[in-house]
Amino acid sequence: MSVMNVRRRLIPAALASALGLGALTACSSDSAATGNTDKFDVVASFYPMAFLAEQIGGEHANVTSLTEPGQEPHDLEISTKQRAQLEEADAALFLKGLQPAVDEAVGQTGIKTKIDAATLTTLEDHGTGGHSHEGEEGHAEEGHAEESHAEEGHSEEEEHARDPHVWLDPVKYAEIAQGVGKAFEKADPDHAADYKKNTEALVEKLNGLNGEFENGLKDTKTKVFFTNHAAFGYLAERYGLTQEAISGLDPESEPSGARVRELQQEAKAEGVTTVFYETLVSDKTAKTLAKDAGLKTDVLDPLEGITDKSRGDDYFQVMRANLKALQTALGTK
Repeated sequence: MSVMNVRRRLIPAALASALGLGALTACSSDSAATGNTDKFDVVASFYPMAFLAEQIGGEHANVTSLTEPGQEPHDLEISTKQRAQLEEADAALFLKGLQPAVDEAVGQTGIKTKIDAATLTTLEDHGTGGHSHEGEEGHAEEGHAEESHAEEGHSEEEEHARDPHVWLDPVKYAEIAQGVGKAFEKADPDHAADYKKNTEALVEKLNGLNGEFENGLKDTKTKVFFTNHAAFGYLAERYGLTQEAISGLDPESEPSGARVRELQQEAKAEGVTTVFYETLVSDKTAKTLAKDAGLKTDVLDPLEGITDKSRGDDYFQVMRANLKALQTALGTK
């Protein structure tokens, strides 16, 4: 049973077309659809990893994502079919710490080439910029308390404190791309020259995107933006902005009255105009704050998946939509 046959059962062709997946080079080719096994089969954990694999692998790779379009990646559970899919693949590309089920499944497979994007750049601790894991709020700020925890719990907290949203910083995403390219070259040496060329082209485009963000955000009325999901720590750090998450780590939790008052005060002091929400989770939290604070709402997409609600068909289009949204909210001069 080929990897691509598994994918076709997971995502019917009509749905894939409607969600913009028809443009994915390897996944939409006729040879892949018929189960051609002479390609480099890559199973990616979720959209940002799949996009890299598609761009770098080009015509030589069959790329499959474990996370379906519209599915919240952190909630992913690996099915028996997907475990078999991993076993049959030539390579797995994932971001350790983002999807525990994927980490476990990849670790249990005998797949030869396991590419952990978290090892290809430097992950940072952004406090509440880390990912949502129930009951973990404040771990980044509880260094003394952690010392009393069991060793296992301590190591887990350290890992979870690292913000995994590196793909939202084009510079870090380019670093990961370079590492993925080298891994592809090593795993599939017959096509190494093409992987290298594709990687260089992608990195050049990401460098250009970085320039667009630098120029587009260098002169704004305010540098502070509100979001219900603390996913934009790397982006904020790269371009001299300040991200304020409404409810800390959990994008769907209700903000406390004290937090709403605090953000209302900050909005007035910093000239904040907009509360951002995203497409894959409820906008209830953002709208609650916006109503109470007299602010607007808009989408800032963490690019964890592309759906028909996304403001673009791929990484670059959605990132440019994010740039426009930030320019409007921050007051580009």
